[in-house]
Amino acid sequence: MKVSDIFALFVPKDRKFFPYFINAADNLVDTAQWFKKLVTAAENGREEFVNQIRTCEKKGDQITHQIYEELNKTFITPFDRDDIHKLANSIDNVLDQIHSASQKIQRYQPRLPVDSFIAFADLILQGAIEIQNAMKELNNLRDQKEIMQACVKINEMENMADEVFDAFISRLFREEKDAVELIKQKEIISALEKATDAAEDVSDLLKSILVKTL
Repeated sequence: MKVSDIFALFVPKDRKFFPYFINAADNLVDTAQWFKKLVTAAENGREEFVNQIRTCEKKGDQITHQIYEELNKTFITPFDRDDIHKLANSIDNVLDQIHSASQKIQRYQPRLPVDSFIAFADLILQGAIEIQNAMKELNNLRDQKEIMQACVKINEMENMADEVFDAFISRLFREEKDAVELIKQKEIISALEKATDAAEDVSDLLKSILVKTL
């Protein structure tokens, strides 16, 4: 063991970041749940869910800003300060992509429901729940089992999302005769794919953090 590692064992680390990450993940799950309701809503009922997602997005920005502020005031962090910054940003990015998809639905008014949108909403919610599970275990990084399980499930979710995306795009260009509707749906499904990719980015970062704690 390096001298710096021995020294670190006796230096108290500020653990106030963990509640912020849990709050961010809880807010992400709320956002994903609202989005699932949005993609199954009738046209005259969509605005309520879009507004709820917008509220969650603003809350997510506030939590991320709080983490940045605490990071600037904290000398000893529970893990690498750059990783704390990246983790806050990556969770917020998932939320931003969901928000972007909801704005496109409101702006374009596509024909809904679309089965692939619903499938993506389910997968995004699954990914958000796994991020939430990982954040609850973040304060015990040396017991890595639960976080690694969450990361594996997030990666599985992203792989399934890729399959849904590829099948949807193939069917869309083959069957959709309305060019305007085709563009609308392609824009929305692309935003949803970015959300699942962003969730995988969280997983990749968590695995990197775990490696550094070994």
